[in-house]
Amino acid sequence: MQIPKIDISGIEDKEFSRPLLQDFFSAYNEYGFGYIINHGIDKTLKEQLFQVSKHFHSLSLSEKMKVALDHKHRGYIAINTSTDVNSKLADVKKPNQSESFMMMREDKSELPNVYLSGPNQWPEIENFKEVLEKYTSQMTKLGRNLMRLALLSSGISDLSVMQSFDTPTIWLRLLYYPPIPKTSPSDLYGSAPHTDFGCLTILAQDEIGGLQVQTKEGEWIDVPKVEESFVVNVGDMLSRLTNGLLRSTPHRVINKSGRERFSCPFFFDPHTNAVVQPLNGTGKPKFPPINFGEFLREELETSYEKHKKVKIKQIV
Repeated sequence: MQIPKIDISGIEDKEFSRPLLQDFFSAYNEYGFGYIINHGIDKTLKEQLFQVSKHFHSLSLSEKMKVALDHKHRGYIAINTSTDVNSKLADVKKPNQSESFMMMREDKSELPNVYLSGPNQWPEIENFKEVLEKYTSQMTKLGRNLMRLALLSSGISDLSVMQSFDTPTIWLRLLYYPPIPKTSPSDLYGSAPHTDFGCLTILAQDEIGGLQVQTKEGEWIDVPKVEESFVVNVGDMLSRLTNGLLRSTPHRVINKSGRERFSCPFFFDPHTNAVVQPLNGTGKPKFPPINFGEFLREELETSYEKHKKVKIKQIV
């Protein structure tokens, strides 16, 4: 079995064709994952993104730590510092076997009452910032179009919720997975079983493999690279907006290829001040309203060493 392939060549159209709406809904109602093709993103730009990612990950640890992850969730995330302790899919005790660089929306400064706002950190690598900013600009446009497609395919006609994406929360993560020995314990993952907590994930991956998706029957299936495509999946917030019509699907990464693996997921989410709740036209609400920023804070504080609350002992 393989996840569906969806031709989104009409993604720029003011009105989507019925076949595109049907294909999208069918894929994300059943699987929550799909390959999208004819997406309009420049192949050369994607290649440049992987080049600068590999350059960054080839730096010494001391160089990478100069842009170590900050309280705004931007910068270098070292290996063994992220654990999916909130996973409902496995008893996760060991940290993920990956390292990454995280870029988010570029704000001039931290804004009051806007969680995770602020400027990015940049390593001193030629064209690094330029490539990432160009890529995120194109992916943000694609993300908006895919969100509109997702909502309309679910029977939602009132798209006023798209105002929450006028200033979106975006994340671009440059991931590096070292090979895990084939004799390693079964609970040691490149990325432990989880669902994504946002709306849309648009993944560019190399040819090494290792990404697996869980079917409704509980079977894990491989999601290999397909040329000229992105792997796109629905996260928890989009599933909530559509009242469960679109599926937020468990997935994991296990890299026992004996080779290094690189991937570049882009996450497209609403503003952190947005309230997320099932939209009209999706039936009786199955989920209560939640504040996206408050939800994010809890997720990051439990999963990342950098965000963990520090308990200060009183010295007497």
